[in-house]
Amino acid sequence: MNELDAAGIHAPDLRAAYTECRRINAHYGRTFFLATRLLPGRARPAAHALYGFARMADELVDNPAPGSDPAVGLDRVGDLVDVVFAGGTPDDPVLVALADTVRRYGISRDLFDAFLKSMRMDLSPVEYRTFAELGEYMYGSAAVIGLQMLPVFGTVGALADAEPGAIALGEAFQLTNFLRDVGEDLDRGRLYLPLTELAAFGVSRSLLEERRPDPRIRAALAYFVARTRAVYRRAEAGVALLCPESRPCVRTALTLYEGILDEIVALDYDVLTRRAVVPKRRRLVVALPPLAAVWARETFGGGRRLRS
Repeated sequence: MNELDAAGIHAPDLRAAYTECRRINAHYGRTFFLATRLLPGRARPAAHALYGFARMADELVDNPAPGSDPAVGLDRVGDLVDVVFAGGTPDDPVLVALADTVRRYGISRDLFDAFLKSMRMDLSPVEYRTFAELGEYMYGSAAVIGLQMLPVFGTVGALADAEPGAIALGEAFQLTNFLRDVGEDLDRGRLYLPLTELAAFGVSRSLLEERRPDPRIRAALAYFVARTRAVYRRAEAGVALLCPESRPCVRTALTLYEGILDEIVALDYDVLTRRAVVPKRRRLVVALPPLAAVWARETFGGGRRLRS
């Protein structure tokens, strides 16, 4: 069954809006899109809508159109979010799908406000002294994504019980991005790895900007990789609190994203001149068995409805 039909999305304008979000997810979010294929069909459109919104704001900041002002673009997105939570109809397909998703799943407005706040923090030169300072940014850029997705995944108990795991899920992915993208972020005037932690290994921003192999940089990055793996363990502990039908999606996403850390190690921590990518073959090895199980369930079985 088509995932839009499975979700009960029949209005032509809504179908077009969700289809656009799915296109965005498939184009930009290779790992996340692959993982969403493991969700029950009825939950996939909402995952695409939430990804589409996050990507819309992220692109405004990271890849603004020539001559555009990212701050103005974010203000416009904020205005559209106002329309969504006022019960209106936005004039953007991504926001049309988002409006339907937040109403279906009761997703809180403050999660979107926190997200846009963190996006605005990226408009100025970025540098954090400690993980404590980084915490506010990461809440809005990462933790809230996990919290937005939680009602879509569904839980076996109270939603609040699963929130720590959802927060850790978002943080693990974001910390992985920070490590993978050190070189690209420096090009944008950003450094998310806390300066105090780097200094403990004798690493400064200027040393990173030299972009040359250095044992101090390798040692610092090895520390950050180990620290990030500990966040993955916290996220994994929360998977059991999710609806059983959603667990393969989250487990697969965790495995594939943590695989980026393995690739960073395989590159001998050279993230200043190279980009760590999980090979397609490994992605397929991880994802194909659960994909086959989902296909069999949806083809021959019925499945239970998600609880949230």
